[in-house]
Amino acid sequence: MSRPIDSRRGFTLIELMVVIVVISVLAGVVAPQVFQHVSDAKLQAARSQIESLGLALDSYRLDNAMYPTAVQGLAALWQAPQTPPLPPRWRGPYTRKEIPNDPWNRPYLYRSPGTANPAGYDLLSLGRDGEPGGEGEDGDITSWGNPK
Repeated sequence: MSRPIDSRRGFTLIELMVVIVVISVLAGVVAPQVFQHVSDAKLQAARSQIESLGLALDSYRLDNAMYPTAVQGLAALWQAPQTPPLPPRWRGPYTRKEIPNDPWNRPYLYRSPGTANPAGYDLLSLGRDGEPGGEGEDGDITSWGNPK
């Protein structure tokens, strides 16, 4: 009992090509929207981390009457500094975890005293491109004022 072969059992080359074209068009429309949200999420994460680090720096200052020096860096929030001036009342760690890199996997830049804030500190990320200035995801995210 043999069955006759049905010539309509598979997909034709044209049907496969139509499906591939439809998937390509959908990917071309959807992908930019998805990547825009990833970009926005990284910018928001950098702003949030800078704000959290700023709160930790303020706590450090309340305990020690000064911010960590540029040489001590943000690491002074996690471990007591070993370079002078030693903090008189270090009560850290001031963060729950070690200091993170920015969302583009670069260390945050910390200056104390700051250039933009000579009486305090400057804390910033240079964005995706790692260069000063720029716009969008390539723009700087700073502790002293970020455009929304």
